Amino acid sequence: MRKPTSGRPLDALAAEVDRLPAVLRTDLRSGDWLLVTTRNSVYSLCLLDDGSYSVAGGWFDRNGESPQRVGVNGCTFGGRAIKSDVVAAPGLFLEFENRVTTTRIQEARVLRNDAELCH
Repeated sequence: MRKPTSGRPLDALAAEVDRLPAVLRTDLRSGDWLLVTTRNSVYSLCLLDDGSYSVAGGWFDRNGESPQRVGVNGCTFGGRAIKSDVVAAPGLFLEFENRVTTTRIQEARVLRNDAELCH
């Protein structure tokens, strides 16, 4: 059983993130799709030329806001510390610019594509 993240030093959390199979911002190019499966939902994100994403699925679908153009703040372990260079990693929570945070990520897959298909 994993230890709860609360009370763990920030450097220990950062080291743990570095060992995860994460999708980093630098891994993505404009037009790439990222499919993120969480405990409760599936999200599709397409990276746009300006660095924002066209996002559908999960919260956005349930609230009638798909697709929505939104930024990604990064990922957290469920607390306030955010790893802003990570877009998605199993075991973490994805936080969007509009403060929507997903349930725990189960899987993240990058699909190389063309920006024209994001719209």
